[in-house]
Amino acid sequence: MAQVPVDSDEVPELPEELNPSALPKHVAIIMDGNSRWAERRGLPASMGHEAGVRSLKEVVKLAHTWGIKVLTVFAFSTENWLRPKTEVDFLMLLFENVLKNELSILAKENVRVHCMGDLRSLPESLRNMVSTLDERTKHNTGLKFCIALSYSGRYDITNACQRLAAKVEAGEMSSSDINEAVIDEEMKTSWLGEARNPDLLIRTSGEQRLSNFLLWQIAYSELYFVDSLWPDFGFVQFKEALLAYQNRSRRFGKRK
Repeated sequence: MAQVPVDSDEVPELPEELNPSALPKHVAIIMDGNSRWAERRGLPASMGHEAGVRSLKEVVKLAHTWGIKVLTVFAFSTENWLRPKTEVDFLMLLFENVLKNELSILAKENVRVHCMGDLRSLPESLRNMVSTLDERTKHNTGLKFCIALSYSGRYDITNACQRLAAKVEAGEMSSSDINEAVIDEEMKTSWLGEARNPDLLIRTSGEQRLSNFLLWQIAYSELYFVDSLWPDFGFVQFKEALLAYQNRSRRFGKRK
């Protein structure tokens, strides 16, 4: 089947090769390869990031239409602050403009949007946009779209430990009360309820590493690595990732 144009309003129904009852509830994506995509075409990195936004819009539409419950994307890591200032400034402005432009569409389509990470480190105008988006969509009951901004897995775990330590110090709980379930409730993904842990983690660009993303949450996730650079990722690649997931047997550490 041909790839549907990203800017098209037409969103294909779930391909018949996929079993709707065996779809992952939560898909997480490391969107990698924007800069390489631009470099291979002799374009500035900024155009690669803009092309990546178009791919993201398409995948959000597909996930929403096909019945995926949660989509989490790694938009900007805590390590990305070390990139050249001009690139970081461009990305902050791009995030703000995209969220502003897509707000009414996401709200209308019943998508619940939430940004997680060290949001205090974001520019004030972007923080305000993130807050507005969260407020405008908080009662939506469709796809839960989680955007990791200024996020890392180690930051998430450290932050959870700090909050638990503060509760112990305040006498609200004992250190002996801390277990996996208690820690889980302090993670940035706790708002997702039973679907907080990804069933499937996709990484584009051919790189096969986790890059400090959702380290606590992906303990039993299926990992899928694809050579396509993120701006080239769309209908065909998403379908193939879901099909690969459905052809696997998840054991969660147990024997089959």
